[in-house]
Amino acid sequence: MSFVSRYRAGEWVEIKSKEEILATLDPQGEIDGLPFMPEMLRHCGQRIRVAKSAHKTCDTVNQTGGRRMRDAVHLDGLRCDGSGHGGCQAKCLLFWKEQWLRPAGEGSGTAPAALPAPSDDAGLAKFASTVREGESEPTYRCQATQLYAATTPLRPWNPRQYIADVRSGNASAREALKFLFLAALFNLRKLGFGHRIAVRLHEFAHRKLVGTPAPYARGRVPAGTQTPLVVQDLQVGDLVEVKPHEEILATLNARNHNRGLSFDKEMVRYCGRQFRVGERVMRIVNEKTGKIMQFARPSYILEGAYCTSQYSERRLLCPRLITPYWREAWLNKIDAAGQPAPPNPK
Repeated sequence: MSFVSRYRAGEWVEIKSKEEILATLDPQGEIDGLPFMPEMLRHCGQRIRVAKSAHKTCDTVNQTGGRRMRDAVHLDGLRCDGSGHGGCQAKCLLFWKEQWLRPAGEGSGTAPAALPAPSDDAGLAKFASTVREGESEPTYRCQATQLYAATTPLRPWNPRQYIADVRSGNASAREALKFLFLAALFNLRKLGFGHRIAVRLHEFAHRKLVGTPAPYARGRVPAGTQTPLVVQDLQVGDLVEVKPHEEILATLNARNHNRGLSFDKEMVRYCGRQFRVGERVMRIVNEKTGKIMQFARPSYILEGAYCTSQYSERRLLCPRLITPYWREAWLNKIDAAGQPAPPNPK
């Protein structure tokens, strides 16, 4: 089975019409276990650039690492708005099966603009949620909840996936080799001897190749102490600056959590950079249960800040570009004068 998708990153494709796509779906509204969701209907007929080949992805349901996906791509900027799944705000990057696409320029007519809202006249909503017997709240079914069923196992050191990363245009050969080399150095510490030497070697190589310290450090909040809560009442569109890593570590416990939310090593690369708030996240679909999870306090999605899987050992260079969630304690709001606004610690 080929690892290389038909479409390369950067190529233009046209999303087929609703009728053409519906004709490809099985009785469960899927291809190879991957659902076509109501939120995707608005994009039918559009011409758009391929962002990444989706020949592999990461298992966020069972945490098994990388998974092999057949005949799929991600399209530039097309993320789920959650309108067909209880208002989920996770902003997942959509998967598009190659059967739902054609090369741009093939066929006739002009591409229509995206619909203002997904239409339910295709009957896809019946696949998106069900109310189980004895329950009052629906259980949702989406590409994220079904991702494990729509993929097959992928060994982390299978070389074909990294060749495909380069051939598909997902990563340059230099980038792939750099992070494979750093991952190999990191794994030396698991040999059972020479741990300190392995850590120092990895740190030295990381500084030389990336130009920054390696993103591995433990939170500073002592066990048994509540991690701090910072309230800035951030709104969509606000300009914020991600705090330095050392300041963020002061808000995390030894598991790198702040009030239940993890600060991941993939987020360290954004420290010191400025972003716009893209979403105040209060509710998401739990990918394991399909139930809506309601947050006690908002977390935030920052525009242009995504997981690039440069340090995720079992899913290295995953192209899914998951949106991390940010606590206000990790951000400084930038006021109109371009200065950090004073936070309100609790």
